Amino acid sequence: MATFFFFFLSFLIFFHSSSAEPFIGVNYGQEADNLPPPLATVELLKSTSIEKVRLYGADPVIIKALANTEIGIVIGAANGDIPCLASDPNSAVQWVNSNVLPFYPDSKIILVTVGNEVLTTNDPNLIDQLLPAMQNMQNAINGALLGGKIKVSTVHSMAVLGQSDPPSSGCFSPSYEPALRGLLRFHRDNGSPFAVNPYPFFAYQSDPRPETLAFCLFQPNEGRVDRVSGIKYMNMFDAQVDAVHSALSDMGFKDVEIMVAETGWPYRGDNNEVGPSIENAKAYNGNLIAHLKSMVGTPLMPGKSVDTYLFALYDEDLKVGPGSERAFGLYKPDLSMTYDAGISNCYPTPSTLKPTATIWCVPKAGISDAQLQSSLDYACGQGIDCSPIQPGGACFEPNIVASHAAYAMNLYYQNSAKNPWNCDFSQTATLTSQNPSYNSCIYPGGST
Repeated sequence: MATFFFFFLSFLIFFHSSSAEPFIGVNYGQEADNLPPPLATVELLKSTSIEKVRLYGADPVIIKALANTEIGIVIGAANGDIPCLASDPNSAVQWVNSNVLPFYPDSKIILVTVGNEVLTTNDPNLIDQLLPAMQNMQNAINGALLGGKIKVSTVHSMAVLGQSDPPSSGCFSPSYEPALRGLLRFHRDNGSPFAVNPYPFFAYQSDPRPETLAFCLFQPNEGRVDRVSGIKYMNMFDAQVDAVHSALSDMGFKDVEIMVAETGWPYRGDNNEVGPSIENAKAYNGNLIAHLKSMVGTPLMPGKSVDTYLFALYDEDLKVGPGSERAFGLYKPDLSMTYDAGISNCYPTPSTLKPTATIWCVPKAGISDAQLQSSLDYACGQGIDCSPIQPGGACFEPNIVASHAAYAMNLYYQNSAKNPWNCDFSQTATLTSQNPSYNSCIYPGGST
């Protein structure tokens, strides 16, 4: 028994460390009067696979609460801070002395954002001051001997793009290019990311057709072919991120990393708003997380996942605008989930954990043939041996999509790292300890 509990404890430690994803973060906004205490929020975050938190300011109580958690922290200087930061290097030094040095390294500050969507304010004075403010902030960080440990960036709206369709022809709006050229040189010189806010939700609102919704929610769809590159895109997120990549390449900065500073989907909205619902929000965020965990990447940036910060941790009930602006929260103020987006770490208990259990990946009940066909095509397209479900193969009969998909999905899982998300398939699959093999059709199994 002692050996078993030692195994269980080791499993929990491994599960906690391996279930966190370095590229998944969340926005922790403060425009609300009903948020739980920061320490309670930190405990909530520790129960999830989230490894980074983005603050819009630099709240010292929150930063201190995140100490010794290894959760990466993005803090921000507001648009209103930019003129002082730009005109006086000592202002940047004081900002770093007040908002970084008292907390670092116990609180793992990794990035400072200077301003939010500054270019699209179309304020020429503020735009001209943005780069000097960022340079002074970087110099202040370097002066504190934290250069290379804490980066500096700013966050952009997708509206900085003059063209995003097709993705391979993405380019920045000419009116923003002079400012962007200096900013992109800064990013290249300092190894900092170009941060942007892609929202497929808004793309759907401007084109509310059923096929557009499926494309935006990572659900089975016919895809959209880039008429220039010939690449078929299966979701809007990849198309938007690749459009940004193309715009960076067009200006000669394809080596600058992209960071998704915000993306999300509201679960509620006003009666005249198209798109908000619990089902859509769960589908978007859940499928996005599974997509990121798969490490498939985008067509133009394959094999890696961009750092992505979900919007948002909580609803912000003091925000102005349509009802959807106040309904992006993954969690409620009482710390319960608004819906299950697949970020909560569920630990097995000693009574259910079997150290030598064999598991298989199989489709969930009630999944449509269209969804299963999409999963089947994806799995067999990843280099696994699907010959057993071809005519004459041991698993060809019964010749139905559900049976073929089950074999392919399981084989994909068994050839992967066997993380829970490797058996997700856009939330159409689940793990089981019941052997699905039949007759001469043997499903490979793996131990937990």
